[in-house]
Amino acid sequence: MRDSFKKRQILFSLQLLIGSAILYLLHIYLINALFSAKTFIIPLWNIYVFHIISVLVVYTTINFRFSNGKTQVFNPFILLMILKMILSIVFLLPLFLSDTTEKIGDTLNFFVPYFIYLAFEVYGIAQFLMAK
Repeated sequence: MRDSFKKRQILFSLQLLIGSAILYLLHIYLINALFSAKTFIIPLWNIYVFHIISVLVVYTTINFRFSNGKTQVFNPFILLMILKMILSIVFLLPLFLSDTTEKIGDTLNFFVPYFIYLAFEVYGIAQFLMAK
């Protein structure tokens, strides 16, 4: 059981880190090509660190529960998603409370990767649901 936990965790983590590096570099390229004069409130690397850590915490929790014989992963996944949404709001508080009138760029910088990471996370968790 412990080996399957480690294998799944290492494989998911590698896929997450490689995908994140590619996505981050693409994101930087697009920002520099399209919005070179614009300054953003939240640095892009902070957004990606937030997403990577939150996805890893959710996946690790579900992987650990599944490895210990608890095949019910849907309810913990939903609770972790709600917690992740609350943490996203807390993460974006500096943007919401800022005096800047132009917040759309920062919001898109956060939520486009958010949904990409969410899709990757759901794909990873779906593996547990199919294995049941």
